[in-house]
Amino acid sequence: MTPADKLAAILAAVQTDPGHRGLARDPHDNLFTATKGDFEAACRSIGRAHDDAIDITTGFFIPTGSPPSFETDGPLGSLFLLRSLTRIVQQVAIWSQPACATALLAGARVAGLSVERIETQGRHGQSVVQFGGWPGLSSTHLVAVEAVGRATDGRYYSMRGRDITEHTPPVDEAYLTPELTTIGIGDGGNEIGMGKIPHETIVKNIPNGDLIHCRVPTDHLIVAGVSNWGAYALAAGVFVLKGIQPPADLFDPDREREILEVMVREGPLVDGVTGKQTATVDGLSWEEYAKPLVRIGEILRG
Repeated sequence: MTPADKLAAILAAVQTDPGHRGLARDPHDNLFTATKGDFEAACRSIGRAHDDAIDITTGFFIPTGSPPSFETDGPLGSLFLLRSLTRIVQQVAIWSQPACATALLAGARVAGLSVERIETQGRHGQSVVQFGGWPGLSSTHLVAVEAVGRATDGRYYSMRGRDITEHTPPVDEAYLTPELTTIGIGDGGNEIGMGKIPHETIVKNIPNGDLIHCRVPTDHLIVAGVSNWGAYALAAGVFVLKGIQPPADLFDPDREREILEVMVREGPLVDGVTGKQTATVDGLSWEEYAKPLVRIGEILRG
């Protein structure tokens, strides 16, 4: 396959709707059609310069979880991006609230990465899990993976319309900085980046769309059936465009599950749909969840 064919196949692998959220309810005007071209543009924006520094934002708090915790969708994909992009750019850092950073740090260590945790009062007291770089290296990219953003009324909402503002620091403010390249990855209409999609498109496709639609746009927006899948696709697309064959462990579902199990235990993290502290994502069986990861690996090796 040509690089263009591989990019198209990678995107097709993740643009399904296993949770029946209405991502493509209208066959002609939906969240997939509204972001045509964004995936390739996002991939092309990364790794143009050796000193690129990428800051990833993640962490969606589930107050009704057992226990109340951050969900597995977002942190796992963010860590995958860190594992992937450290081979391509100078610095990758993940910003999250402290409890979520604990899970990320545990997962990074299981993945064999030498990372450091930095406590900071910037960005609303978030923690940073950072790999590589040098002191004072300025960010060039911001990437949001399953990070809720403000709606029309300035509040933050779950897919079900639950107001979670009290659990959500306004980190989306950073994505309004025009000097940086911004990328959003989401699966429901309420995540940072979804402001790029017209409000009427969100409303006609997504239940509660009029209430929950995040109005913060990003330069590029990747919509996937699961946000982690969008992160897998972004990493794979960058590898394709750079002509780099990724290590086998990056697209190994058994390795991915091993890392997730540690993150769930050490965070803890919970499944965002079931609210349970299990090594699952969005209520999917592991076999269904892992299908796009396996398919992307096949595409990259093809």
